Amino acid sequence: MFEPGDASRRRFLAGLAAIGASQLLSAGDSQAKPRRIDVHHHFFPPDYVKAITAAGAAPSPAWSPTRSLEEMDRSGIATSILSLSPPSVWFADGAQGRAIARDANEYGAKMAMDHPGRFRLFAALPLPDTEGSLREIEHSLDGLHASGIGLMTSYGDRWLGDTAFQPVWEELNRRQAVVYTHPTTPACCGNLNDEMPAVALEWATDTTRTIGSLVFSGVAARYPGIRWIFSHGGGTMPFLLSRFMYQEKTMKDKAVRIPNGLMHELQRFYYDTAQANHPGALAALLKIVTPAQLLFGTDFPYRDGAEVNGGLTAHGFTDKEMTGIERDNALRLMPALAG
Repeated sequence: MFEPGDASRRRFLAGLAAIGASQLLSAGDSQAKPRRIDVHHHFFPPDYVKAITAAGAAPSPAWSPTRSLEEMDRSGIATSILSLSPPSVWFADGAQGRAIARDANEYGAKMAMDHPGRFRLFAALPLPDTEGSLREIEHSLDGLHASGIGLMTSYGDRWLGDTAFQPVWEELNRRQAVVYTHPTTPACCGNLNDEMPAVALEWATDTTRTIGSLVFSGVAARYPGIRWIFSHGGGTMPFLLSRFMYQEKTMKDKAVRIPNGLMHELQRFYYDTAQANHPGALAALLKIVTPAQLLFGTDFPYRDGAEVNGGLTAHGFTDKEMTGIERDNALRLMPALAG
């Protein structure tokens, strides 16, 4: 049975108020004064690693707070917003899922306290446990000063537009919360017998499916206070836009579910640049949204900032657009990052 470690919990909770007052490093030369804000940066708390290993998950990559800081300094990143990578905590039911989420969130908050201005947190929720998720929202956003909530794109055979999650959306909408999403392997595709694993293909599709789920279920329009971030440039959504448009055209209850239209919803979402900084991905995504909806993301420790910096530079963004992607768009979305 997983039990959260709490040896230093009282000490670190007493210091959490300092997080809200921390300052980002000044903008300037990326090597001398890191300025970028990485919204897609994974962390691996020790007890979380033990729990997912016991559950049969793939081995976690080598990681430590020091490794994160070293990579951030190399890549000109001032602040990284921490989030769990798949499987997050959805594999654990009831009390165990709540305990894993609580421990991971408190570990991330302590990292933010120990390194002022360098780390913030997208808090994990124990979905599909609705009551546990509502408790963790309160604890994370009010007590731990998390910058938002981090969710998987699907939970078993449920995507984010599922009616079972409505109480969670109501609370996050009330709070006007930022919700970062990361793809995972859906229930349908965990045992494919092929040379291409699910992470290589199905993850991008799962992001696309959950975008469609949110839009066509009416959740995106019904809860406009939630600010959604989708990883990897929105997955395959930009390439499948015509199919989204056909779905909109043939809907019988379009006026109820997407009263402002498909493009209105897609264009108010945010999309990070992790693994979506190559010419094809950027060209397709920028046919749908402006650079103001792009956020800098690396996918560390699976990828590094050099890949993202190179891809964005090669695209030829203007200085203003690049500053927005690297920093200002995130500050507009999450003003508390500025201290």
